[in-house]
Amino acid sequence: MPRGRYSLQDPHDHTPLAEEHFQCAPGPSGWRYVSQLTNPEGGHSGSVDLTLDDLGRPIRLELHAASWQVRGAALDGVTWVRTDPTGTHATEGNVAAHAFTGTSPAFVVATTRLLRLTPSSSATRVRLVAFTDPVLAPRTVDQSWTLLRREAHPTDNGPLTVEEYQVTALDTGEQHTVHIAGDVVLAAPGIELEDLESPPSAFPDPPLD
Repeated sequence: MPRGRYSLQDPHDHTPLAEEHFQCAPGPSGWRYVSQLTNPEGGHSGSVDLTLDDLGRPIRLELHAASWQVRGAALDGVTWVRTDPTGTHATEGNVAAHAFTGTSPAFVVATTRLLRLTPSSSATRVRLVAFTDPVLAPRTVDQSWTLLRREAHPTDNGPLTVEEYQVTALDTGEQHTVHIAGDVVLAAPGIELEDLESPPSAFPDPPLD
């Protein structure tokens, strides 16, 4: 069960935004990721709790940020409830999308689990609902993902398989790359892995049809 710490930064000017202390693990029914976020001053600023099924679909999402809360799941596309800071009003949303995304590295891993690309795969389009900080406002985004390469790197604990993806925002054409090992993001725009207490988990083979 990997435990560690990411630093989150503005991907454009590298302004520190938060530190995300996380743990995650695959299980018999999928994968779960939980984390607590602290702001640059050290105060608590939010949390993430995401559970995927064995096909990579989000069966439970709970986000907290700046007193806002979102709970969601894959249901008729993706469905969520967003609650305001006072707790007196809640708004529901539903979009014909594949999954959720946001600033947490959890969503990078989740998207790769959903797509299950191979280096020979062509670019795959995916529609996601992004919850943007600090008020978790939802917006729909379309992306294209390509697995550029998968390489094994020797380590003291045996070979570590690293995957490099190219991600394209279809509305702007902006591209970036992400590097992932198992269920840990090694590098992505605005994300730096600062500490890792144990090696990444290896996902089990996908179920047969």
